[in-house]
Amino acid sequence: MLFLGEKANAPQAEDNESTFRLPTVTFQNWKEIKQEYFYVHRELEKILTKSEQEDLNRQIRGERSLVLELKSIAMHDAYHIGQIVLLSKMQGAWPGKRSFTVIPL
Repeated sequence: MLFLGEKANAPQAEDNESTFRLPTVTFQNWKEIKQEYFYVHRELEKILTKSEQEDLNRQIRGERSLVLELKSIAMHDAYHIGQIVLLSKMQGAWPGKRSFTVIPL
């Protein structure tokens, strides 16, 4: 992660098609992608938890600060969650009553 000074593992991709190329859709692939998503967000949560105000304002990508990067990620996720909910409702797949389980860290 750029915030931690890691650059060796930064993905190199030409465009979104290269970055988000998905393998053949299988239940196992879906589980792996979901695990990766949760892992990345848990790592972001750890960074945010131990960050001081000056850390949040530190520039990590050109002129962007950590706080702006985190806001961007949150807005991106919220947008796609909204898409999922809307499409699920349009397909009649959204249940009238929902329950959620908190996943411990």
